[in-house]
Amino acid sequence: MKTILITGCSSGFGYNASKYLAEKGHHVIATMRNVNGKNSKPAQELKDFASSNSLKIDVLEMDVTSDESVNAAAAQLPTVDVLINNAGLGYGGAVEAFTTDGILDQLNLNIVGTVRASQAVLPGMRAQKSGLIIQVSSTAGRAAFPGFGVYHASKWGLEGLSEAMRYELAPLGIDVVIVEPGPFSTNFFGNIVPAKNEEIAAAYEHVNGFMEGFGKQVVSMFADENAPTDPMIIVKIYEDLINAEPGTRPIRTIGGLDFGFQALNDATEPIRKAGLEGMGIGDCDGPSAN
Repeated sequence: MKTILITGCSSGFGYNASKYLAEKGHHVIATMRNVNGKNSKPAQELKDFASSNSLKIDVLEMDVTSDESVNAAAAQLPTVDVLINNAGLGYGGAVEAFTTDGILDQLNLNIVGTVRASQAVLPGMRAQKSGLIIQVSSTAGRAAFPGFGVYHASKWGLEGLSEAMRYELAPLGIDVVIVEPGPFSTNFFGNIVPAKNEEIAAAYEHVNGFMEGFGKQVVSMFADENAPTDPMIIVKIYEDLINAEPGTRPIRTIGGLDFGFQALNDATEPIRKAGLEGMGIGDCDGPSAN
């Protein structure tokens, strides 16, 4: 049994992963914002699910955008074996139409939030000389399209941050991997935060048209029972990574509709490894097997 901390458990991948991984015998610490407010319903559902099935799920208040909230949660944590940095949200619209505060909010959630959560568990992981951090990025962290520039900035930034953390933490026995979901039926598009300047946004009719058409295309895919859009695909990727031996986990795993980006990962992987060797840090690409 492992102790697994998951952020963003009020819905989607985090909610499903909390239940599934607890069923597999793990101690799950499911975190989310507003446990006693907006998210009281999913919080109670997870507690009831654990109670009725004799499983170990602790629901904990944690807002990854707040130092104070994360520090308060960290004070209540046991030593964590696995962190799944799952919390996130997408901002959509032409870049010019966003306020600088809006852009900073997106980066604070999708990048800095993962650092806060990681810093909460890393002292314990370093002390036990083992651990796994799963960073939930996106296929939007590997390519870009109009209307999602601010979101891309957060996910491309998360990719670079996660690679660097992988190399920093491997000698300490800690693994860092990246999961890149395609579109899934988790209401991502329904929760997109739009740009605030509507006047400027109106000047980008072509961008708005692309976003609307792309959204409809993706939603239609969700109705196709043969399309790989079941959120459990990603949950089972989490499970496979948790169960894999140290030193065998790939740095990137795409799940679901990849729009051909798997080929991009396949093409760049030898270049990434060669770069590490050239810098003399090839042995930092993940911890050694125990």
